Amino acid sequence: MTAVRRRTRKAFAAAPAAGLAPRRLLLDTHVWLWFQGDDDRLGAQTMRLIKRASEVRFSAASAWEIAIKVAIGKLTLPRDADIAEELAHSGFLALPVDIAHAEHLRRLPALHADPFYRLLIAQTVVEGLTLVTADRQLAAYGIPVLDATT
Repeated sequence: MTAVRRRTRKAFAAAPAAGLAPRRLLLDTHVWLWFQGDDDRLGAQTMRLIKRASEVRFSAASAWEIAIKVAIGKLTLPRDADIAEELAHSGFLALPVDIAHAEHLRRLPALHADPFYRLLIAQTVVEGLTLVTADRQLAAYGIPVLDATT
């Protein structure tokens, strides 16, 4: 990612389409990065759904994953990038990791080895969210998943 684009809260104030219930979304780490960087891998339909959602969450686990990947050189962010500031600009809400998430994580079947994904899955279930991701393996958990590439 070479640049983090600033988006205003106003862009996310649009009402849901008529006849559709408001959506509560949790963005996977890569989806948030794609959104911030206006990456073409994020599908146009998904972009519209994110903008129309009544609530868009970004997990503290994803911020932790980004910090780890930046530290080991697997990911580059602009030098002055601040995730909390970007969340505030976009109107997204931070989702802390709490005990209920950890308790649910402990009961998950080992269908996916990535600990960050497993935590996002637990948060999706506990918080009643829809996970926006491009990882098709996560649907095996029986959680609501929105394909980020559509």
